[in-house]
Amino acid sequence: MSPWLIILSLGSAAVLLAGALTKKFWPAFFGLSAVATVGISVLAPSYRWWLPGGAQSPMGTEIDDLFYMILIITTVTYIAVHVVLITALIKFSGKPGVKASFSHGSHALEVVWTIVPAAILLFISLYQIDVWMRFRNFATFNRHSRENPVAEVTARQFEWRIRYPAPGKKLMQKPQPDDLYTVNDLHVPFGEPVVIQLRSEDVLHSFFLPHLRIKQDAVPGAIIPVQFQANFEGEQELVCAELCGWGHYKMRGQLTAQRKSEFDKYLRDLQARQSDDGVSGGRAAAVVTQATPKAENHP
Repeated sequence: MSPWLIILSLGSAAVLLAGALTKKFWPAFFGLSAVATVGISVLAPSYRWWLPGGAQSPMGTEIDDLFYMILIITTVTYIAVHVVLITALIKFSGKPGVKASFSHGSHALEVVWTIVPAAILLFISLYQIDVWMRFRNFATFNRHSRENPVAEVTARQFEWRIRYPAPGKKLMQKPQPDDLYTVNDLHVPFGEPVVIQLRSEDVLHSFFLPHLRIKQDAVPGAIIPVQFQANFEGEQELVCAELCGWGHYKMRGQLTAQRKSEFDKYLRDLQARQSDDGVSGGRAAAVVTQATPKAENHP
């Protein structure tokens, strides 16, 4: 039997027993729900119901830190609310012979529960603004990466089209005759910041690298620069995180991070494959054959 079924069965039995013995069903129910929620959250990483491993980019590490900070704040708030709720249910539940009293409320308490959440939200907004600026503000991008985008990524139903500049050239906004093209296969140098130009050809898409914690909507009619740094060597998934049509589920690609020398070689090999017309080798042989007799006539 699944451990989760065992937990749910034992939990249900505990709630029913608490209700039958103490006539405090709702306090027991809310108490058990709080314990179960926190317990499942603690166990979730071991069942891979969590983030897809550690962040593999510097920006991703900072985003994870923000995520866990907010998670701690919300967890403490969640537990505190349940403690107050259960206390109120037990203390103020109806009792035989006791007449209920009317209370208009407490202005002081209302001020507290308005100011405290506002202060927490203000703290979070100020605390994360530096990370937000470095991810969204083009002026804060690495200067070399900003001036030399590695590729243009165009989202379309239901694939990622990638355009690289020819080796030794810069990526231009307007496609050039010697540009290089692939589909669903984005290569970048690892260990250094890179910038891509993100576009959409049809509807709203979302460029998502879950292992790097990088996510940016691709908006029709807009060219959006995205900076990230892959701190790994190998392959990770590239997916669309915006419902973009019936084939959304299959809009997947891969990000390959490799050494700079291997990345340069990849572009040269891609250029060779793209330039191969299948007959150029034969033409070269014909040129040599025609040139050889001419050379023999001039000893």
